Amino acid sequence: MAEQRSPRDRMVFSAAQLIRRHGVAGTGLRDVVAHAEAPRGSLQHYFPGGKDQLVAEAAQWGGRYAAKRVERFVAALAEPTPGALFAAMAAQWREAFGTEGFVAGCPVVASVADCADNSTVRRAASDAFAGWTGAVAAALRDMRVPYKRAESLATLMISALEGAILMARAERDIRPLDVVVEELRPLLDGAVR
Repeated sequence: MAEQRSPRDRMVFSAAQLIRRHGVAGTGLRDVVAHAEAPRGSLQHYFPGGKDQLVAEAAQWGGRYAAKRVERFVAALAEPTPGALFAAMAAQWREAFGTEGFVAGCPVVASVADCADNSTVRRAASDAFAGWTGAVAAALRDMRVPYKRAESLATLMISALEGAILMARAERDIRPLDVVVEELRPLLDGAVR
């Protein structure tokens, strides 16, 4: 049987899901409690830092989720290559946009886009991206990409993916995802020693 999430964990997850759809400004604390089916007074109990703390933790959740996905993507690849990893990362979004429409993006991007001047949220988003970048760089090093190059290519991959996600949502078309995969795949695969 699946492990039950605590009310606190459900609220962080719900915040991430609502933020990726509505942004920080469009996500109310009452909405989070209702989505999480959490007790009414639990927000103040679990998040004494208020909405800033909840948004920061939702961004961190998003980074952890993305980092864990990298390992699963690599494990599912018949032949792990940097280009194939990037294609799998983009395919997750192609699939999501195909089934859910273009209503949701990355909770980390949404958090920092709305709260770039909030040091708590900005630091959490920066840490989330660092964790995700680290996971991608580690996967690239396992594919025999040189150490320093793996770090910079991981940043390029995530930046290109996030930009393509934003453009796809704006255009209501997966074309940007296809373009970045097609254009970056040879560059990424060419980095293997």
